[in-house]
Amino acid sequence: MSLANITIDSALRDPNLLGAALGPSTTWDVWIAILRAAYGLELSASERIAFDAVAGGREPPHKRVRELWCIIGRRSGKSRVAAALADFIAAFNDHGDKLAPGEVGTVLVLAASRIQAQTVFNYVRAFFEASPILSQLVESVTNDEIKLAGNIAISVHTNNYRTVRGRTLIAVVFDEVGFWRDETTSLPDVETYRAVLPALATTGGMLIGISSPYAQRGLLYTKHRDCFGKDDSQVLVVQAGTKVFNPTIDTDIIDQAHRDDPESAAAEWDAKFRGDLSTFVDRAVVERCVDIGVHERPYDRKFRYVAFVDPSGGAHDSMTLGIAHRENDRGVLDCLREVKPPFAPADVVGEFCRVLNTYKITSVTGDRYAGAWVSDAFRKEAVRYVASERSRSEIYIDSLPQLMGGTMSLLDNVRLVGQISQLERRTTRTGRDNIDHMSGASDDLCNAALGAVMHVPSLNRADAGSRTNRQPVVNLGHANMKSRRMIGKATKGPYRNG
Repeated sequence: MSLANITIDSALRDPNLLGAALGPSTTWDVWIAILRAAYGLELSASERIAFDAVAGGREPPHKRVRELWCIIGRRSGKSRVAAALADFIAAFNDHGDKLAPGEVGTVLVLAASRIQAQTVFNYVRAFFEASPILSQLVESVTNDEIKLAGNIAISVHTNNYRTVRGRTLIAVVFDEVGFWRDETTSLPDVETYRAVLPALATTGGMLIGISSPYAQRGLLYTKHRDCFGKDDSQVLVVQAGTKVFNPTIDTDIIDQAHRDDPESAAAEWDAKFRGDLSTFVDRAVVERCVDIGVHERPYDRKFRYVAFVDPSGGAHDSMTLGIAHRENDRGVLDCLREVKPPFAPADVVGEFCRVLNTYKITSVTGDRYAGAWVSDAFRKEAVRYVASERSRSEIYIDSLPQLMGGTMSLLDNVRLVGQISQLERRTTRTGRDNIDHMSGASDDLCNAALGAVMHVPSLNRADAGSRTNRQPVVNLGHANMKSRRMIGKATKGPYRNG
């Protein structure tokens, strides 16, 4: 049986081909209409109705597009369609004229995380295993790649713009591209896009992006802004919520989500980009605060050091420690430690306390919601644990003037810079701003570093020895009770935190 002349919709509907794993095709009608349009195939009356519902008023393409971008709500079969498209391009198209003898043509599928990549790969493999015809094409299977007859491979990986170069790409699928995160760059989606375009230009390969939307930034948003609803012969962008793509979904779940959090539900289920999210601080601003080549500063007795810890139970998040001091009007980060899970929390506390001893620190500030075990663990090491009077969001907000003004000295740590620059400002329904890490990212190092810098006293021992005219001092964060009484006397007023 020749597969070269079989169209995408025929392959998906045929129970002996991709349809063997896809299931009843009637629940996939909207997807099939989009894919027919993306390949420039003529649409039936019902398919045209389905296409018009998601295409923003544009006309269907008259030939296969170079890029297909699908902005879709959750539970709409995005990963299964991504896998099916990868299999169709690899198995149902003749790539012989694009490959030199011995050259391997690759359909590359990139996912947001390792778990998502494994999910997509399982779908890719299942389509071949379920079909008695397609299974004959498989030559070998590894943990992340299927090799087919004719020097064709389907590879599924997590996104990394550094490792996608050097392959002969006959197609690329960006799965959940709206949620790609990389602490080494603020634009992992754009960097990868730029990296794969030359290889696709050589083979005439297709690029497919399938994702739920997130914030109004990034590659997915840019494609929507520039191409949605426009009669572009090279790029097709479609957008619709879950109810359009998955008629079997329980709508009560969606309605409840809208009642709980309208902005989040509009993105998750209605496929609308969130308007309540913005970048907290640009990466360039953070990088200006970094002392290049300085990874740790040694203890200096003329400074008074403070520490901030972001505890973790050891199963999921990192446990981090930051140590800082102040020099004149600058907050200086001296030391940063991170222990990634899994780990025994008591062991990490002991390790951190040895670092605290190096800087002559006998108390540490940390998350007030961390649980009683943290305080007990530090007390066993003769270190006092004090719950922070500010939430992490308040710490981030208070740090912004120093970041913007360049009066903060950070260590040269790529993950730290990435975590700070990936913080998001979210406006709550009460009108207050909340700063937190973006979906899929983390802020463990960021919390420890900025927490330490924002808790240093404004007067250190080096300043005290040089000043002849003492001025009132306002502490920027935690201080012990004795220090608070001294400040209160100096200012002749109530102690103010911050």
